[in-house]
Amino acid sequence: MIAYQLITALSKANANSHLIARPSCAQLPDTALISEMRQLNGVADTRFGCAPFARITLLPDALWQDSLTDDVVNAIRPLLASPASEEVVIDITHIPDTVLFQVLRFLFNQAWQLSDLQLKKTDENAIRLCRITALCIPEEIDRLETIFRQQQAIANGMTAARRLADLPSDRCTPQFVVEAAQTMCAAFPTLRCEILDEQQIVEQGLGLLHAVGKGASCPPRLLAIHYDGILDGPVRCYVGKGITFDTGGLWLKEGAGMYTMKYDMCGAANVLGMLLTVAELGLPVRIMGVLALAENAIGPDAMQPGTVARACNGLTVEINNTDAEGRLVLADAIAWTSQCHPQARYIIDMATLTGAVVKALGYELSGLMTQNEPLRQALTEAGKQSGDEVWSLPLDVRLKKQTHSAIADLCNTPTNNAAISASAAWLLHHFCPPSIPWAHLDISGTALWRENGRSVASGRPIPLLVEHLLGELAR
Repeated sequence: MIAYQLITALSKANANSHLIARPSCAQLPDTALISEMRQLNGVADTRFGCAPFARITLLPDALWQDSLTDDVVNAIRPLLASPASEEVVIDITHIPDTVLFQVLRFLFNQAWQLSDLQLKKTDENAIRLCRITALCIPEEIDRLETIFRQQQAIANGMTAARRLADLPSDRCTPQFVVEAAQTMCAAFPTLRCEILDEQQIVEQGLGLLHAVGKGASCPPRLLAIHYDGILDGPVRCYVGKGITFDTGGLWLKEGAGMYTMKYDMCGAANVLGMLLTVAELGLPVRIMGVLALAENAIGPDAMQPGTVARACNGLTVEINNTDAEGRLVLADAIAWTSQCHPQARYIIDMATLTGAVVKALGYELSGLMTQNEPLRQALTEAGKQSGDEVWSLPLDVRLKKQTHSAIADLCNTPTNNAAISASAAWLLHHFCPPSIPWAHLDISGTALWRENGRSVASGRPIPLLVEHLLGELAR
């Protein structure tokens, strides 16, 4: 875990640290070097002549005020690719909270790197960020202490999710996820795990989850994580798609399309990470997180196009595309969750569900689909506050024809290949009773960080969901 401290004078910063500040920072040393750096229009960075610091970086003031993009994080990211010091001193005076949240989460997320998997030879003496020192004004100390504690807890949940998602899929099987979650949850008395194995999945009628997972040598699992931060009250429910690897099944993906499919369980990993954050913060709520875990594999028992499977709420689904498996496991998990808690405050599901949402919204926005306006507004506002934004897509009866089947109650993909993301959400809405507010988050674009030609897990939308919870508790 990366430590932090707040200081009110730059003179209190430790020597040989890396100073990152705005050119307008009033506490910068009055030297010729700083004067010269201030005159540059862009990023000014030096490792020479900057004693007592090991490195000084000045980022343009405009970057620190831009809460719409993550440009300030993108400017800091390459600086930490080869750190000059184990400690960063960062000027956080007079910057918007949203920008501060983004910067803090990025810095705290440096606690996890791909090299930590120990699958590649690395330099054991390489410098790692271990401490964040923040320069602030005295009257902000108490408020900032709360912010730092919350953002560190959010980052801890993100790194837990990222650590799991970054694992190769031959290791990260449904059973592995269950055991890893049990180990992590054991650190918190308020968390407890409930597991359905492949036999119990069949016995409880989760035919869609069974259909997806039965073709793999690693059988499916349903993991429910219960958080009891209070003894009584409404239960908030979160459901995550946990396809530990997605070949597409008999509707086989192209090789290039399969490369990042170990990340098709990011929704489930993020549900786990969010619950770990909530437990660390000790929030006074009741939550159930449900991870629908399966591998969509090719084998003698793999589901076939045209198969009709029955969900635990009795609805039948014609599986006309085996590569649209995520909505199947989510549908069963949503229905099962609603049966466990028919008076749930809400159910929010999240999934790397459709490539279509990336075409519509890009990599910065998660797709939000819901018919509940208060929930839509609350999630949208939480996205703006946290810097982990969502954008609404339509969801109404005009999509009905997209899930029509001649042989079953529903089909899992539209035959006209239109409105793919919204059509998937329309299918899912049938599995949550109208009495329970429900929202679907398609995180196909946001669940990964993409840089230098590679993708790694991002931990989103954990910041959004925790901010949404904090906002509810503040009202």
